[in-house]
Amino acid sequence: MRKGSLFSILLILTMGMMAACSNGVTSSKEKTEMIRQKAVHSNNILSTEKGDMIFTANMDINTVSITDVNKMKVLAEIPVGKEPVQLALSPDEKTLYVSCRYSGTVDLISVKDKKKIDTIQVGNEPFGLLTSQDGQKLYVAKFREDSVSVINLHDQKIVNEIKVGDRPRTLALTADGKKLYVPQYLEGTISVVDTKKEKVKKVIPLAESPDQSDRKKSQGIPNTLEQIVIAPDGKTAWVAHYLTNIDTPIHFEETVFPAISVIDLEKDKEIVDKRKELFAEINVTDKQNQTMIVSNPADIVFQSDGNKAYVVMSGSEDLVVFDLKRGGNAVQILRRIEGNNPRGAVISPDDQMIYVHNAMSHDIATIDTGGDSSYARVKNAGDNMKLIKKDPLSPLVREGKTIFYSANSEEFATDITGNNWMSCVSCHSDGELNGLTLTTPKGPRNLPSNVLTTETGLFMWDGSRDDFTDYLITVQTEMGGMMKYKQNEPLPKDVQHMYDAMFAFLKEPSSFPVPKSPYRENGKLSQVALEGKELFEGKGNCLSCHGGSMFTDSVKAVGKDHKLTTDRTDFLHDIGTASSLDQPSDGDGRAQFTNPRDGKSFDTPTLRGVWATAPYFHDGSAKTIEETIERHQYESAPNLTKGEIAKIAEYVRSIE
Repeated sequence: MRKGSLFSILLILTMGMMAACSNGVTSSKEKTEMIRQKAVHSNNILSTEKGDMIFTANMDINTVSITDVNKMKVLAEIPVGKEPVQLALSPDEKTLYVSCRYSGTVDLISVKDKKKIDTIQVGNEPFGLLTSQDGQKLYVAKFREDSVSVINLHDQKIVNEIKVGDRPRTLALTADGKKLYVPQYLEGTISVVDTKKEKVKKVIPLAESPDQSDRKKSQGIPNTLEQIVIAPDGKTAWVAHYLTNIDTPIHFEETVFPAISVIDLEKDKEIVDKRKELFAEINVTDKQNQTMIVSNPADIVFQSDGNKAYVVMSGSEDLVVFDLKRGGNAVQILRRIEGNNPRGAVISPDDQMIYVHNAMSHDIATIDTGGDSSYARVKNAGDNMKLIKKDPLSPLVREGKTIFYSANSEEFATDITGNNWMSCVSCHSDGELNGLTLTTPKGPRNLPSNVLTTETGLFMWDGSRDDFTDYLITVQTEMGGMMKYKQNEPLPKDVQHMYDAMFAFLKEPSSFPVPKSPYRENGKLSQVALEGKELFEGKGNCLSCHGGSMFTDSVKAVGKDHKLTTDRTDFLHDIGTASSLDQPSDGDGRAQFTNPRDGKSFDTPTLRGVWATAPYFHDGSAKTIEETIERHQYESAPNLTKGEIAKIAEYVRSIE
C-alpha cells in the first residue's frame, strides 16, 4: 500500500472519530473540562445559566419540552420514558438528564440536537438526580429502594449505592460539590452525603412544631418534603414541606399546615426559629384583614442576591414572597398563579421574571417580580405558554386529577376544600400515603394508599362506604368543602361530575401503579418467598381473607345487583386488632344510617404492593409485616412458628 493511501485512510478515520464525538451521541461518556461553581438542585423545571432556554419534565405526558425563553416558544417536545419527574443538566449544559420514574431509567437528551441520545437503567422509581460538579458522576435518588445510585458517566455504570432513609426524593448539591442533601419524603429527615466517601455523614431531623392551645395554629409533624433549595450564599437551604397534626380529629383548619424549614449548611442542623409557618412568618392578610391561607408548598426560588425568596404553593396555586432584608417573613401572596397545579419554578438571571411549571395544565406561567426593591409587587404577566401537543389522558381523567391535586376553593363547580386549606394530596402525599396515623371520631386511622383503591371492594377501614361519591363526607367533615349540600340528597349534576372525574382518575391504571417489589429476584419470587407462598395458601389460611387477584375478599361485598354494598358486613373481620380508642358508629347520612359499625371489625386491605405501605392495620399499630401476621387473633388462627411467619412475610413483601 502506498504511503499516500495510508495517510488518506488515517485522515478519514480520524475525522470520523471526531464527528462521532461531536454529534452528541457519545458526549455524555466523554470527560468534561468544565467545573460548575454554584449549588444546584433537581427539579421538574430547569433553565440554562444564561436563562435563554427552559426545560420541563411533562410528568404524565412522558415527554420533555425545551422552550426558547426569548420567543416563548417550544423548540422541541421530546418523548422519554414513563413518568419523567425531575431533570438535571451537565455542567457544560450539553446534556439533560431525565429521571423516568415508572420506567426505572434515566434518559439522556442532547441539548444541541434536542433529541434523546441514550438511556441508563437505574432501578426502582428514580426521582431526584444531579451530576457532580465536574460532570463525571450522576447521583440518582431511588424512591422505592431507599438509596442514591452513583453512576460513572464515562461508562454509564452504577459504581455505588448509598443507603439513605425511606423514600429519598429530590436532591441538592453544594457549590463545592462536597455535600449532597437527600430529603426523605415522609420521614421528615435529610441525609447529608459526603460525596468523596460516598457515605451518609449525618441525618438532619426536622423538629416537630409544638402543640398550640389554639388548634387552628400551625403545629405538627414534618412530612412530605417536596423540595430543598440552597440559598445563593450557600450558607442555608430551604425545605418545602407539610406539618401534620395527629393529635386531634382531622379537620381542614387543624390538621395540615404549610411550612418552610431552614437548614444551616455549615452545622448541618435545622435553624428551628427560622421556620416559616402559617399565622406567624406566613401571615399576609386580605382585604377583610383575614390571614390568607396557602397550601401544599412545592418549590422555592431565590433572587440572585438572596434578598428575596419565592415559594410556589401547588395546592392553593399561589406564590408567596419572602423579604429576607426585612425580617424574612412573607410580604406578599400572589393569589392564583395562572394555570393548574404549579409544581416548579425558575427565575431569570436578571431577577425580573419567574417562570412556573404547571403540572396539570402543562404550561408555563410567567410572573413579573417587579424588580429587586423591597416594595416591589409580583404580578402575573401575559398568557401561559402551552408545553405539549397532546394530552394522552382523557378530558375526564385530567379533570379528576386536577381536582385531586387542587386546594383552590374557587376553581371548580363548588369548593373542594374550605378557604384553600388542603387538597387530597395534603394527606395522601403524592397521591398515596403519608405514613401517619390520624385521629378520627371512630378512632385512630392509618392513612391508606390510593393504589388500586377503586378495585379492592368497600371503602374506608370499616367498610362503611360502597360508592365513591360517599367521599362527600370526607370533603365536608375533614376538608371543609361542599358544606351547602346535604349528605342524604343527590348532588347537583355539576358537583356529582367532580366525583365522577376523580373516580375516573383513580381508576386509570397509570395514575398509581402498584410499586415494584425490591424483594423479588430478577422480578421473580425468591426461594424463601416461594416457601412462604405455599404456607400462605396452605397452613397459614391467608386465602380465606386475602384471596383472588386483588388479595382481598372485600370485592365480594356485593348485593343481588352485583354492586358493592355496605350491607355485606360478613366480609368485615375481627382479628383482635381493635383497641379502647376504637369506637362503634351508628352509620352516616349518605347511607341513611343503614351502615352501623361495631368498631372491632375491619375491611380486608389488598396485599398488592403492601410492602410499600407501612405501618399496618387500621390504626398503624403494626410496624412490620411479621408483626401483622403474629397479631392475627381469631378462633381458627393457625399456630405458626417464627420461621414460618418470616417466610410468609417474605412472600407478602413480594406481591405486586
